[in-house]
Amino acid sequence: MDVDFELDVRGLNCPLPILRTKKALAGMTSGQTLSVLATDPGARQDFPAFAEQSGNVLLARVENDGVFTFVLRRR
Repeated sequence: MDVDFELDVRGLNCPLPILRTKKALAGMTSGQTLSVLATDPGARQDFPAFAEQSGNVLLARVENDGVFTFVLRRR
């Protein structure tokens, strides 16, 4: 999947992955996509909830060897 921006928050714990994602999305325009790499186990629940609450769209979520990849589209 092609994305416009990538954000690496591996090694950071809650709430930093979400806060950095929120900041990155704020600097983007509507319709652009952001791929986020995270290792915090809480990210499994945090990112879907964040997307729903913020109105952004969670396009994909994948787990591979303890690294979670989330792709969001800016509202």
